[in-house]
Amino acid sequence: MNDMYRISEAPQTASTATDRVGAVRPLLWLFAVLGAAANVVSSAAGVNMFIGAGFGLVTLACAAALIVDHYRHRSR
Repeated sequence: MNDMYRISEAPQTASTATDRVGAVRPLLWLFAVLGAAANVVSSAAGVNMFIGAGFGLVTLACAAALIVDHYRHRSR
């Protein structure tokens, strides 16, 4: 006899959602730290201003992506 209240598929759990997120966050943190370090080094070395600004934009983009990722995957 079939049970009409039984769910045949397993619902998506938090562990499967964090598996996908688990690979993105460390890469974003890595690029944010490397971009900030490259920005500091290029500014201290007196390299062209646009190169330092490019590294700053990479750092800013990674920080924005981390903020969006945080608000998208936080538990309520």
